[in-house]
Amino acid sequence: MASYNRVVLLGNLTRDPVVRYLPSGMAVCDLGLAVNDRRKNPNGEWVDEPTFVDITLFDRHAETAGEYLTKGSPVLIEGRLKMDRWQDKNDGQTRTKLKVVGDRLVLVGSRQGGQPAGTGLEESASARPAGRRDDAYSQPVSPSDAEAVPPDPPADDIPF
Repeated sequence: MASYNRVVLLGNLTRDPVVRYLPSGMAVCDLGLAVNDRRKNPNGEWVDEPTFVDITLFDRHAETAGEYLTKGSPVLIEGRLKMDRWQDKNDGQTRTKLKVVGDRLVLVGSRQGGQPAGTGLEESASARPAGRRDDAYSQPVSPSDAEAVPPDPPADDIPF
């Protein structure tokens, strides 16, 4: 039987990320994410129903989260569901918790300092396609380069 386990969440962090390192040197970061579901109540008023999700990131994603994110930061996480099971130390009961293991982290919103982030969805360094260079996209356009780009046509010359 085939199965598919993918989750895409867009929300805000409920706490500051804390990065820890395993003995192997791998970075691990546990995040709390609040995802709001907006709906109308019986009175016709809009209300937000938050869902709180625990997320674990590894390697460069964990380091990026620790470096750039704080409580309240908007973020998009793509990953998979995982069920954790453990024995409670107090009563010996088996406990379970459903969480998300993040495979992709996308920083959402504007960059620090109030500068716009372009598209509004900025990928972390490890989520970028291989071979993509940041400096190729962030270099200012020189006057000679600007002349090579044709200007936008006037609105009445658009062929549709």
